[in-house]
Amino acid sequence: MLDPHEGLDAHGFITTGARRERVPAAYDPLLAQACSELSPAFATVGDHVGDRTEDGHGPAPGLYLYGSVATGQAIADASDVDLLTIGLPADVVAPVARGLSARHAGLCRAVEIGAAQPVDFVGPGDAAYGNRVFLRHYCVPLIGPDPSEGIAPFRGDRAAARGFNGDIGRCLDRWRLLAADGGASSLGRRIARKTLVAVAGLVSMHDATWTTDRRTAAERWGMVRPDLAPALAELAAWSEGTVAPTPGNVLACLQDDGVLPALVADFTERIGLWT
Repeated sequence: MLDPHEGLDAHGFITTGARRERVPAAYDPLLAQACSELSPAFATVGDHVGDRTEDGHGPAPGLYLYGSVATGQAIADASDVDLLTIGLPADVVAPVARGLSARHAGLCRAVEIGAAQPVDFVGPGDAAYGNRVFLRHYCVPLIGPDPSEGIAPFRGDRAAARGFNGDIGRCLDRWRLLAADGGASSLGRRIARKTLVAVAGLVSMHDATWTTDRRTAAERWGMVRPDLAPALAELAAWSEGTVAPTPGNVLACLQDDGVLPALVADFTERIGLWT
């Protein structure tokens, strides 16, 4: 969902609309339940929840909201509620996500809870850098420190774009393997959503701006690459759920002459992949 506050400030630093005061009140009961159900798990990780670490071991454990709910742009019954935990294992957060999704089916499409570890944010690698940018600019704290306080903003440059989506080549390899194993029917929306965020990085660098909006990315890169415009519009429809791709559609986009390899080549040339 387009965030009208996302972009670059006058100095080239990333800006977004992720703010606690922009979260619609309708989501408060869901978020309170998420905090209540996950707080006991955080209590087992140590006594430092809410404290920022400064010893190179990454951020303290915490629970964060991101996505359209965090920017106030969510559409009831159509948008996901996206949460991120730091310090909890995936098998702990998964049942909480399923339970919240079931209880709040009339409010959101689903509750998704990612499980990251402090080490994921540490070091000079592209992935860790992208994680730090994401935490600083896109995450609203529910449990734990506010990442926007006391941490310098990041520039919307190639390093940030590569940190966010420099794994797109690895994703293509993985998707091809999954499709070859008969998983093409379930891959379409996942492929479209990840790919179009990578395309948003291409648009950001081409236009000297900063965006992660999929629809904007598909339309703008279709102007830069008219030969890919129809395929990009198709990916946008998949990502928004307005069109359900067939297994044949998915396999076609993954082939050597399909749109995915072409976009990976663009990303490799203009931004670069993870090393």
